[in-house]
Amino acid sequence: MKYLFYPGCSAMGTALEYKCSSEAVLTVLGVELQELDDWTCCGSSIAPVMSDLLSVVLPARNLAIAEQADRDRDLLVICSACFTSFCSANMRIATTPGLLDTVNEALAVEGLHYDGRVRVRHLLDVLANDIGPENIKEKVVRPLKGLMVAPYYGCQTVRPYGDYDDNEHPDSMVGILEALGADVYHHSYEARCCGTSLLTTKPEVGLGMAGRILAAASPADCIAAVCPMCQMNLDTYQDKASLVIGEELHIPVFFLTQLMGLAMGMSQRRMMVRRNITSTKPALAKMEKNTSRQVQVHK
Repeated sequence: MKYLFYPGCSAMGTALEYKCSSEAVLTVLGVELQELDDWTCCGSSIAPVMSDLLSVVLPARNLAIAEQADRDRDLLVICSACFTSFCSANMRIATTPGLLDTVNEALAVEGLHYDGRVRVRHLLDVLANDIGPENIKEKVVRPLKGLMVAPYYGCQTVRPYGDYDDNEHPDSMVGILEALGADVYHHSYEARCCGTSLLTTKPEVGLGMAGRILAAASPADCIAAVCPMCQMNLDTYQDKASLVIGEELHIPVFFLTQLMGLAMGMSQRRMMVRRNITSTKPALAKMEKNTSRQVQVHK
């Protein structure tokens, strides 16, 4: 399996562990990634506020580069905000008369041209549907047996463009977590917005949204996330969210690919778990304890 790859800005900074763990896991699963040359920010956070045209041109620039590299290969994206930005650009180009000509007029400054033919895929879609739980299970050497994991999809991973899963009640992460040997803890906030965009304008509202998600998932040992913005929000602001909702919160928030890498036998260092803000030690200790028990049983 071969894909073009767009990391996104967060994956080069605050979510570097997401990029590195994703690349490591996909390599083990036999996936070949070709990172786009000269990719740039897709503008998902700020472009729509600054300029309606810019909100289409910025993602279209990257899509044009992908089309130029290999128009028949899907573009794999690991950031849910980037995924939404690209899908929105494609949808608007396909449904708005004359917009593609306007976009190409802007792209011509760099000698680029877009025909609107690139198919954008979220990492979760590829893991769940192209690779599949059975193939993932074959690569597991240290099952996460006894570890209770709460899946968290967030809002942009599955809507409005995540047609690979149910928009309101997604379950594409379940088969993957079970393939890793983990127990899945379901909660009613799996696809709720975490409030990231509100932290700079209405922080108490945003922190309250994050806090309620964390509280709902707290009976689990950890949370599995597939969006860099969601992971950062849930992982970084637990102390502040605790004050807002009046409940002490302390639960590790891993990227799904970090958990996959650990189950596949990769080291904590390679999965960069030290970059996680909320201590991962309790969950990691439980993984080690259960792994030791499994080794003793197999002896």
